[in-house]
Amino acid sequence: MNERIIFSIAGIVLASIACQWFAWRAKLPSILFLLMAGILAGPATGLLRPDALFGNFLFPMISLSVAVILFEGSLTLKLREIKGLERVVRNLLTLGILVTFMITACAARLALKWSWELSALFGAITVVTGPTVIVPLLRAVQPKASIANILRWEGIMIDPLGAVFSVLVFEFIISEPVDFTVAPMVLDFGKMAAAGLLSGGAAGYIFGLALRNYVVPEFLHNLAALAAVFGLFAGSNAVHPESGLLAVTAMGFCLANMKDVHIDEIVNFKESLSILLVSVLFIILAARIEFSQFVELWWPGLWVFLAMQFISRPVNAAISTAGSSLSWRERALLCWIAPRGIVAASIAALFALRLERRGFENANLLVPMTFLVIMGTVILQGATSRTLAKWLGVAEPEPNGFLIIGANAVGRAIAKALQEIKHGVLLADTNWENIKKARMEGLPTFYGNPLSEHANLHLDLVGLGGMLAVSPNGHLNVLASLYFRKAFGRTRVFALQAEQERKSVSGKKMPTLKEGALFGEDATYAALAEIIYHGGKVRGSSLTDNFSMEDYSRQYDSKAIPLFALDPKGKLSVFVSGEKINCGPGWTIVSLTPKDAMKRE
Repeated sequence: MNERIIFSIAGIVLASIACQWFAWRAKLPSILFLLMAGILAGPATGLLRPDALFGNFLFPMISLSVAVILFEGSLTLKLREIKGLERVVRNLLTLGILVTFMITACAARLALKWSWELSALFGAITVVTGPTVIVPLLRAVQPKASIANILRWEGIMIDPLGAVFSVLVFEFIISEPVDFTVAPMVLDFGKMAAAGLLSGGAAGYIFGLALRNYVVPEFLHNLAALAAVFGLFAGSNAVHPESGLLAVTAMGFCLANMKDVHIDEIVNFKESLSILLVSVLFIILAARIEFSQFVELWWPGLWVFLAMQFISRPVNAAISTAGSSLSWRERALLCWIAPRGIVAASIAALFALRLERRGFENANLLVPMTFLVIMGTVILQGATSRTLAKWLGVAEPEPNGFLIIGANAVGRAIAKALQEIKHGVLLADTNWENIKKARMEGLPTFYGNPLSEHANLHLDLVGLGGMLAVSPNGHLNVLASLYFRKAFGRTRVFALQAEQERKSVSGKKMPTLKEGALFGEDATYAALAEIIYHGGKVRGSSLTDNFSMEDYSRQYDSKAIPLFALDPKGKLSVFVSGEKINCGPGWTIVSLTPKDAMKRE
């Protein structure tokens, strides 16, 4: 018996990671693969029966997992980011949530014949889109930057906001009125909200002080945060039932907005943990669904889905974009894209279990209905959005910009040269001084590890079609090239050599890519940085019938290092060792030219 339980749990974890890998390879939301895995393991084959496997531990496990997921989401909810957002995004996160909630609740009431309480909860749960489904979709659709930024920030911010809204609606509908009066229900709801907000805010502030004053050692930050979330969730529920989820959300929000509190490591840890929890939960929840429930919901559920896709989202987008500078074509695409994600499914499962225990009619149908909406939005919008964007004329042309790993002096010089020839750039670095200098020079930046899960959700690759790794860290350059091959293609990622790559360390050769070195074998980071330090510049030279590539080399005594070649049609080629670019009249050679070589002109 114990061996079977161990085998089942191990299988769930392995399947969840495999689904995430397949989703990464296919550039599709992981939800689709997790859903298929859960249905195959559960109702299709009967190999996985979560209720029998976990028994009484199923409800606490889901509750604690959702608590961690909401805490992780709330850590990204920073007031300074809200202030910088466009008015359209703010409208989507306020008026848009209410519009979606009301229309969806009414559709569920009319089509499914559910009670108003259950319909309202379903409407609240399904306002959430989430970055886990939005980001892969945007990479496939490649809409204009204005639309992509709105959708990306809506997905990031609505995750915790929508979850909190769902919690508040849930707590309100389970508050029992006395003698059919509303006042006691409102009072009970107020007590719950006060217990959650006060305990969460206090816990977040105290934990933030502990981090700020180094009371907790760094190696315990992640585990201490996890323990605090579990303790707060249990303690808040003990003070007032059902207040725990609101409390952990308030704690994360408080930590995210405290000054001089560094939570980057906690965020990274919670992101990794959330991926595992969400993946495992989705398989378990999908395995609990019965085919008979899908059959029962199929026809009325279709009407709910159509109302959400063709009424709720268009009305939401129309109200939120009113008075904005967006064209009608851009608004039309916003009206179409709003896929539901994993957070909605997780919250629906948690609330469904609680409502079933309280005897709410049709509570067992809340999860399958949410899954139907998730499948419908992801499949329909994923299959049609790119075509619609092209038809509307709001899809980006073939991306020609570059993600540059390293905002150092070399990366900044290359980025400015690319901008001058109308190619987009984005500099990524973990060194704040480099990022600050790049921003002062007017270059777009991403501060953080470009290979992290945080970057996977927040790194805006719209308009970028390649990567240049120019970090002094040779290992990072190689890892970045391998990591971004799937996003840009094998032939569009390039790595600059570090000086150490030519040497052996402890008798072992450092890892290198099989492809040619960026800008040539002699173009190490140290060599380029030295030229820039001594006054070298990145400049362009035009080739003509009277000034060939050979003349160019002779003029600079072969000291200039060719970086890029721009053909007469504006297509950019990158100089790489082992590959020859046939440049002729009308071409422009962009090179790093030493100061003494420039005197030869």
